Formats: sequence, structure tokens, C-alpha cells
Amino acid sequence: MVGVRYGLPFGNLLNPDEQSIVPRAWKLVHGGGGDPHWFDYPTLLMYVNAPFQAWQSELSFLTARIVAIVLAVASVAATWWLGRRAYGPHAGAVAAAAAAVCTVHVAYSREAVTDIPLALGVAASLALMVSGRIELAGAAAGLATGFKYPGVFLVVPLVVAAWGAWRRLAAGVGLMIACFLASSPFVLVHRRQALHDAFRVQRRARQGWLGFEHDHAAPIAFVDRLWHGFGPVLIIAAVGLVFALVRRSRTDLVLASFVLVYFVDLLTLRAHFDRYVLPLVPPLAALAGRFRALMPVTLLLLVVPLTWTIRDDKRLTRTDTRIVAAHWIEQHVPAGTHLATDPSTALVGRYRVLPLQLPAPWQPPDPNRDVKRLQRDGVRVVVATGAVADRVRAAADRYPREVRFYDDLRRRGRLLYRIDAGAGRAGPWVAVYRL
Repeated sequence: MVGVRYGLPFGNLLNPDEQSIVPRAWKLVHGGGGDPHWFDYPTLLMYVNAPFQAWQSELSFLTARIVAIVLAVASVAATWWLGRRAYGPHAGAVAAAAAAVCTVHVAYSREAVTDIPLALGVAASLALMVSGRIELAGAAAGLATGFKYPGVFLVVPLVVAAWGAWRRLAAGVGLMIACFLASSPFVLVHRRQALHDAFRVQRRARQGWLGFEHDHAAPIAFVDRLWHGFGPVLIIAAVGLVFALVRRSRTDLVLASFVLVYFVDLLTLRAHFDRYVLPLVPPLAALAGRFRALMPVTLLLLVVPLTWTIRDDKRLTRTDTRIVAAHWIEQHVPAGTHLATDPSTALVGRYRVLPLQLPAPWQPPDPNRDVKRLQRDGVRVVVATGAVADRVRAAADRYPREVRFYDDLRRRGRLLYRIDAGAGRAGPWVAVYRL
């Protein structure tokens, strides 16, 4: 619950993806009908949120975040269930504790996005697989995919769990497909658009996003993300994975097959977002709990990610710099002024706003990132932020035009206002220039 109000009422500061999901969920129950006409993500999370937006006169990010927290608690419970069914009560306790303090899991638990619901679906589906409930496991895998497309990788452990029982496997796969289509029915109505949107998102992840141009290679980067989630417990989980591959019981192979196939897919990505490792949290947490003799040590080591989580959460008790900047703009910039704004800035009303595109390896430079062009088009104020500018300068060899834009702003624009983190504030620096 700490930080659940961070960045509100603006919906693009804690996680920009909230701006893609919550408004569409609100629209579904306020005259928009059941078709989202948007398939970057499947539809299930929007449908889960929609009933709770029905009584809101305007969209509520806080309501959606409370729904996210409920799903996150369910994800911890499902991880406990997975550990218990896989290796016994002691493994369930360790797995639940690991998921409860994992820094990545906690960070996304308060954000109304698809990543924690996918982790919940993965945990529930794997728990059903190791319990031998193949048909229900297939249904759960379909719902997981309905939250986010990478849930499709659950078909691999499903095949492992039902190997030899071909009728049950066929039923499980059939239910997986049926539940996915039931949770995202308009994928069938707009097949071409849905395929295009889904593959475009996956392709962009493989091409990379701003900020990952000079990152480590994918294996190192994602192991690093897992380390910052679990701390030294990751070593115990890795040993548990090795033991699973050596012993090769049905349970071991179910967990190991999902971890390996999902991690192999991560190796194809150039965008190394920490949220991409969340589906690995439940199986790795269960594998870390398989050693009963190490249970006290494992629980003690979980103090490390717990302290990291508390440290990260302290930031969310402060006011975001972009909100302070938005209030300054409202007080000092006349209504109706033509503004150009970086992504990840607070969306301000009462103005004519030109949103500048986020630089990315997969798209050409935004022609509006040109001071002369902005002046010619009547833009009078530019709002820049370190959330974009600092990442652009860190990869100046890839974004020379964008670097030149920020240099021109400082040289040719007049700095009206700048705010940085500190003194009870969190977030990136924000600068307001008059052209």
C-alpha cells in the first residue's frame, strides 16, 4: 500500500502503461462497449478493472491500483500454493515469503499494469500442473495469456506435465485456447489488427527501448534484474534449478522447463525491463524452498531484498518533481499557451499540448524535436525532463538529433523554471523553457 497514491492524479508518472490500460477499462463501462480496439496487450486486465470503474464519474487510477494490490496478494498466495504442492509445506512458506519481499514483485504490485496478473496466472497454472490437474492448468494458462501474451510459454510445462496422457493434454491445450479467447474475445473479431499489435510490441522489445542501448548482454542484464529482486536467495534458487534438472521428477521438469524456455526467450530481447522477469518469480521462489534443511538460512537471507524494498518504497512517500512542475506551470503560464512536452511529464490541462515522441531505436527521430520548427509552429513553452533527456545523452551516439535538440533548448530558450529531486521530492529533473 505504500506509494499507492504516488503521482496521482496524473496517470503516467508511476508507470506510463497505466495510461494505456485504465482509461480503456473506464471507457468499457461508460459507453465504449466491450471492444477496446487496442491489442498491444490482451483484454483481460481491462475487463477485471472495468466493473470497479463503473461507479466512477471519471477514471480512477487509485481504484485500479487497489485492484492491482489484490491481484498481487493473490500472486503471493498462488506462489505459496505452488511451493507447497511442489515440495511440501516448508517450500510453500519460503516461496510465499520470497514473492512477498521480492523487490520487483513489490514494485509492480501497486501499478495497474499487466505484469503482476501474469505472474499470478503463471503461479496458479504451474501449481495445477504439479498437482496433476491438467485441464484446469490449461484453463489457468489461457487466463494468464489473457493478461499478457508471454503466458503462451506455459504450453511447454503443460506438455511436460501431461506427457503420455495425450487426451488430457489435448483437453488442456484446448481449454487454454478457449480461455484466452474468452478473456480477449475481440482478438477474433479484429484478427489482423490483434496480430499486428501483438507482434509489433514483441518486435520493439527485441529491438530495444530508450535507455538500454549500452546495457549488458541479455543474460547478464536479466540475471542482474533477478538479483535485485531476490538478492542472495537467487543463488539457492539456481541450485534448486540444477537439482531439478538432475533429479528430473515430473514436478522438477514442469518448473525447470518453464524457467528455461522463458529465460531463453528473454535472451532475444534488447529491452531489459525488470518487469520482464516477474513470471520467473513464482517458479524460482518454489525452487528456492525445495531444500528443507536450508529453510532457516533462506528465510534469513530474505532480509536483504526486504531492506531493498523498504528503501525503494521510501521514494514513493515523496512528491514527484513532475507534479511540482505541473503546478508551477498552471500558476505561471497563461491558459491556452502552446506547449511541447517530453513523455513522462505530468499532463497539464488548459493548454494546447504537442506531445514529443519518445526516442527509440525502432523509429526515426521526431521532426518536432527541433527548436526552429517549434517556434515556426507557434510553440511558446517546452517542458523537458531528465526521464528522457538523461537517457538520450547516455546514448548520444545513437540519438545525435535529440541531443542537439536539448542543447539548442539550453542555448536558445530562456529557462523559466527547473526543479530537481531532493528536499522531500522524488523523480527526474524538470525544466521549463520559453522559446
